[in-house]
Amino acid sequence: MAAPMLEVRGADVFYGTSQILFCLDLSVEKGQTMALLGRNGAGKSTTFKAIAGIVPPRRGEVVLSGETVSGRAPYRIARAGIGYVPEDRQVFPEHTVEDNLIVGAKRGPQGEGHWTLTRIYEVFPLLAGMRTRTAGRLSGGEQQMLTIARALMGNPDVLLLDEPSEGLAPIIVQAIGGLIRSLRGMGVTILLAEQNMHFCLDIATHATIVDKGQVVYRAPVAELRGNTAITQRYLAV
Repeated sequence: MAAPMLEVRGADVFYGTSQILFCLDLSVEKGQTMALLGRNGAGKSTTFKAIAGIVPPRRGEVVLSGETVSGRAPYRIARAGIGYVPEDRQVFPEHTVEDNLIVGAKRGPQGEGHWTLTRIYEVFPLLAGMRTRTAGRLSGGEQQMLTIARALMGNPDVLLLDEPSEGLAPIIVQAIGGLIRSLRGMGVTILLAEQNMHFCLDIATHATIVDKGQVVYRAPVAELRGNTAITQRYLAV
């Protein structure tokens, strides 16, 4: 059996003296779209920051393609194959769409170059028509597409999407969902953090639920759909 593409093993993560994650275990197989679900404050974004090296685990480890990457600088973890799309998007507002994409361009950890400007514009035709527009003039949904595309320009092994539907109009949320389904169909390995369970159930293959910094449930999405006791206990607002 092949090793998972991404594993978090027994991670304890702190902000100062406050512990946020407690011996958290998580794994994502190659080609999966894993939804990391939980209420606001459950530890989803902290999990992503731990994986990306922004808030390194105090105990435990992050393993990518069988290699421990925790403890490395964030840029080295990115080079190892992690593409991170934060919830606040962080575009370069005074630079054009194309400049933002070029900034993110690099070969993958094994020299992969699948994602080029040409392919990005094929998959994101909306961005092709905006390539000379400054990123600060884009709508929230357009900026979200740009940050996803910029992460893909780094040819990552795993794409981390933190709350991609947050603050967007329903029609834009549908567009983002369609984009993620397309990426899944291309074999992109995705870890997706969301509060919006219904959004995730339409696009993810598997789900992991966190509550108070711990994993409390993991299963294929089809199983979660039928488990109202779990969704009411951990996901209902």
